[in-house]
Amino acid sequence: MSDQNQTGPDVPPDHLAINPRSPFFDEEKLRRGVGIRFKGVVRTNVEEYCISEGWVRVQAGKTLDRKGQPLTLKLNGPVEAWFEDLGEDAPVAKA
Repeated sequence: MSDQNQTGPDVPPDHLAINPRSPFFDEEKLRRGVGIRFKGVVRTNVEEYCISEGWVRVQAGKTLDRKGQPLTLKLNGPVEAWFEDLGEDAPVAKA
């Protein structure tokens, strides 16, 4: 993968969430498949991320909040994102 910080239509947004209630939800971009690397490890359980602020939200087991939504934990560290539909050489968005 490319090690450059890039922008454009083939680079995921700085902030994205999978919850439709979030203002950062974008179904079109999620449909393409977004790969996330957090602290050097590829993660598949990320609910929301922000590259510029350096954090991800992951679900805390099967625990639900009082509104029936999954309880999430905010983890801080370096975040990288890419669209999985572009293959191995996809441009990577990182801080």
